[in-house]
Amino acid sequence: MDKNTTPDGELPSRVQVRKAKKAAGEVALVEKTGIEIVHEDARTATPRQLFLPWFASNISVFGMSYGAWVLGFGISLWQATLMVVIGVILSFSICGVIALGGKRGSVPTMVMSRSAFGVQGAKFPGIISWLTSIGWETMLAITAVLATSTIFQRLGWAEENSVGVRVSATIVVAALIVLGAVAGYHLIMKMQSVLTILTGITTIIYVILVIPAINWSAVAALPNGSFPAMIGAMTMVMTGMGLGWVNIAADWSRYQARDAKGSQIVFWNTFGGSLGPVVLITFGLFLAGSSAELSEKIGQDPLGALSTLLPTWFLVPFLITAILSLLSGAINGIYSSGLTLLTLGIKIPRPLASLIDGVILSTGTIYVVFFSPNFIDPFQSFLITLGVPLAGWAGIMMADIALRKQSYDEDALFNSSGRYGAFNWVSLGTIALCCALGWGLVVNNFAETATFNNWQGYLLHFIGGKDGTWASGNIGVILSLIIGFVVYYFTQKSKVGRQETGN
Repeated sequence: MDKNTTPDGELPSRVQVRKAKKAAGEVALVEKTGIEIVHEDARTATPRQLFLPWFASNISVFGMSYGAWVLGFGISLWQATLMVVIGVILSFSICGVIALGGKRGSVPTMVMSRSAFGVQGAKFPGIISWLTSIGWETMLAITAVLATSTIFQRLGWAEENSVGVRVSATIVVAALIVLGAVAGYHLIMKMQSVLTILTGITTIIYVILVIPAINWSAVAALPNGSFPAMIGAMTMVMTGMGLGWVNIAADWSRYQARDAKGSQIVFWNTFGGSLGPVVLITFGLFLAGSSAELSEKIGQDPLGALSTLLPTWFLVPFLITAILSLLSGAINGIYSSGLTLLTLGIKIPRPLASLIDGVILSTGTIYVVFFSPNFIDPFQSFLITLGVPLAGWAGIMMADIALRKQSYDEDALFNSSGRYGAFNWVSLGTIALCCALGWGLVVNNFAETATFNNWQGYLLHFIGGKDGTWASGNIGVILSLIIGFVVYYFTQKSKVGRQETGN
């Protein structure tokens, strides 16, 4: 009899599972589950519950900052709005598809990817995933620290660029992120509902207060930009939104009940992740289009710049809620980066893995806050550099999910001798191809302050060079996504069929 069935051979109903779980008292303060298969008794979540973690993680006022960065591509309001809507929804729909694997496999995202890369081969994209999660949570922590410093200055509580305030804020922010991630799934899910309400109320008040700052005539007068510039703006939105989360998309859905509908999982992931950013970034377009000075400040300190539009009495509520929303996203990131660390073969408890990531997060925060000349340069360079391999991985995983008609063989995901094998060299070769072509077709626009990836764009001379029309398009990310899907789908179709039939 299958371990997930009742004595009668049927899957337990959701009600039965909930009753069993309540009787056993299994919901602990600190989640013990690491990368192992989620026990059937713990799979009680419904698709609708996926809305909260995705919505709360992406509802931060920080999203308005993207308005300045999108307009930085030199496009008009209607072009920017169109690219924002397409980029946000498309990228989070990719997350929705990847999330299906969590339900099918009862394991975190990067364990699930062993079906496509092999049990050992999946460690390569696992490293990329870990770096991405670490980078994201660090950027969110940096934003919270910079905002705290700026608002304290406006309130007269600290001098300009006060080292004491920044050090204290770094310690507090890092500690809260680590503690939340160590606690794990159950506490995070409870926390999201509270944060969603607080953030929603504060955001609405913020919008009402700053509407008078919008210069409608200036926004309407923004000139149209080129089509490649539009694609570049959309690519930046995609890498900053859904593609930045795609490597953890199945981490929450692994707790979904067996009878949860796949279409509902995709919908609630997409809807929850997209709703906030579409509204916030669009509003940010109006703010940034109204003031070139504000746009420039956003590149230095995103939330601090946005707070300059507020009256003094609202600064403290704004700061508290903004930091909490940033922490929500960072906690989700460090929780999943801890899981990814475990998939690389490091045998430590999940809470300890999150703690290790917290130390790295703190180090990165200190570097940008105290030594980097600004925020936007390393941020955008980070998005594009890791966006290329992530897009290729996402394409491969979407193809793998599309080809499979059955749930994953959960035990084989932990056995190199199982049906998925140790290495899938086609998948690994495809990722290498995606990186070779993708990195060659993206460009680092911040050569003086983000020198670590000046080597990119080596294929752009075929389409006009680094100063050409298509240089700002960063089409390498989109190309990587397409190549990953197409190559895997058409070369692995027969292999996946044999795996599912046990041949």
